Amino acid sequence: MDKAQRKINSKIGPLYLVASDKALHGVFWDDEHHPKEKAGSAQSKILDRAEKQITEYLEGRRKIFDLPLELEGTPFQQRVWAELRKIPYGETRSYKQIATALKDPNACRAVGTANGRNPISLIVPCHRVINAGGKLGGYAGGLSIKERLLELETTGKMRKEKS
Repeated sequence: MDKAQRKINSKIGPLYLVASDKALHGVFWDDEHHPKEKAGSAQSKILDRAEKQITEYLEGRRKIFDLPLELEGTPFQQRVWAELRKIPYGETRSYKQIATALKDPNACRAVGTANGRNPISLIVPCHRVINAGGKLGGYAGGLSIKERLLELETTGKMRKEKS
């Protein structure tokens, strides 16, 4: 299956979108060495939709993404990522809550590992997962970005990055 990559410059920095002609496969924080998009390729339609929806989300105008997704991972990772997609806009869940929802309350660390391997950042909202004590925990885009995304979802506005 041919995939293409497009770099977009978003409000939170560069993002790399990866798509086939059928679905979005990735939203990455740095270049993962996927083939670059070819002009006129079938993947352009998916990449165009993804770029538009991410821009709308970051401007506070979109709460739900409507894109075909194809996440590649283990069966456990797939279950975790499906659970992440159930977290409503503006809400958070702890790793423990995700593990409990998966009927495996002792799998907090495994949930954290799967969360960290989420290939479709923002759209599969791994930024909405926090530690049980309310601390943010890790995020591939950095904790400052995670804070800003959660702020956007609770206030409708995203503060500018500190210089």
